Amino acid sequence: MTWYVEQGIGEERAVRLDGDRIVEARIAWPGELTTGQIEDAVLISRAAGSRRGTARFASGEEALVDRLPPSAAEGAAIRLEITRSALGERHRRKLARARPTSADPRPAPTLADQLGAAGNDVRIVRRFPAGDWFDLLSEAFAGEVAFPGGALQFSPTPAMLLVDVDGPLDARSLALAAVSPLADTIRRFDLGGSIGIDFPTLQSKDDRRAVDQALGTALTEWPHERTAMNGFGFVHLVARLERPSLLHRAAFARASMAARSVLRRAERLDGAGTLLLTGHPALEAQLKPEWLTELARGSGREVRWESNPALALEAPQAQLVPR
Repeated sequence: MTWYVEQGIGEERAVRLDGDRIVEARIAWPGELTTGQIEDAVLISRAAGSRRGTARFASGEEALVDRLPPSAAEGAAIRLEITRSALGERHRRKLARARPTSADPRPAPTLADQLGAAGNDVRIVRRFPAGDWFDLLSEAFAGEVAFPGGALQFSPTPAMLLVDVDGPLDARSLALAAVSPLADTIRRFDLGGSIGIDFPTLQSKDDRRAVDQALGTALTEWPHERTAMNGFGFVHLVARLERPSLLHRAAFARASMAARSVLRRAERLDGAGTLLLTGHPALEAQLKPEWLTELARGSGREVRWESNPALALEAPQAQLVPR
């Protein structure tokens, strides 16, 4: 299985292709606590008698710690392994999760490291050989994926990711038509954790069984557990969750994700002139000076930013203009 990895400014991106289409994708933002990272931290809080607490790492980021030994005391150094990166939510941020370890320190694995450790063929490239990354981002920002006869609408909540199946087809046809695009989008958005799918209500047990079988076939190579469809059309999927998905970043870190996308657009431009980045004013605060310096140095061009409140947050532009 071949994955292509772009090591962009402020973001690493990876895709697996089927012809010209992206069938799986991942992103990583360097500097965040990452699953597999091992580092010494300081235990900053622990409730009496509890095996859980909070630790602060050298970067300043905090993590929830499980399986604390009785000897672990507040204020003491403790070596931890990250088991899940932090996750954004609408009104808060779920801290990364960690557990004590005696293993040697290990830096945060890159996206290429993670994919390679899973046995994949990894190729680091300047540009993906195919696939429209920006179409995938547009779907993630919209939280909606259309398919013939209907659409999937994604709503992240603190408890789970909810997926609504909607469309004009009759209930059985709509449910069956949604299965393949749903399985496809799970991989393209890099979804995990708890996922609730609200299919149309199917009165017939045979109809429900047909959807269950189709879903099982479509998700054969995606490790998960799931419930059978209940009488209200609801199916619950549970999969391992180690990192934020494209959908969650688009939902809860929109400006940051959009800022990184305009840098990618700029990196892909060929020709002479000044790089002009244009976007919603909220993006300016997300464009770190060191990123713009890196863009200027890597491209050999002057870089300018121009705010345009008429542009949607998720639709920044990059172009070459005369000096």
